[in-house]
Amino acid sequence: MTIERILEWGNTNPKKLFQVDGFGAILSAVLLGIVLVKLERVFGIPKQTLYFLAFLPCLFAIYDFYCWNKIEKKIAIFLKGIAITNLLYCCLSIGLAFYHNKEITSGGWTDMLSERASGSGRSLRELKLAKRQTKGT
Repeated sequence: MTIERILEWGNTNPKKLFQVDGFGAILSAVLLGIVLVKLERVFGIPKQTLYFLAFLPCLFAIYDFYCWNKIEKKIAIFLKGIAITNLLYCCLSIGLAFYHNKEITSGGWTDMLSERASGSGRSLRELKLAKRQTKGT
């Protein structure tokens, strides 16, 4: 799917973006809080950091599913909210990676940077969709 098609789909189904983002947040929480914790030696990211990074997507999922179920008007504002929060989360994750630089393995850096690049890209698309929604209302 091209970026333009994704944007068009999101523009016609803006509430579904919250559903998609919510399930993505749950997946992130499981991967960070369970899978990567078990692979701490492979990735080098300390357990406490992983648990902290897993907790935040749980909050994001609550927000996303609330918006998906309850928000009917001014969807763009709520979409901007989660997009900006996700971008801040990406910055926090990278900051924590640098803080634990000496402990993180090359595999940990690869995972951290690829996940944050993906999250940042998704958040930027959400911001673009929110802008389109604002123009459309």
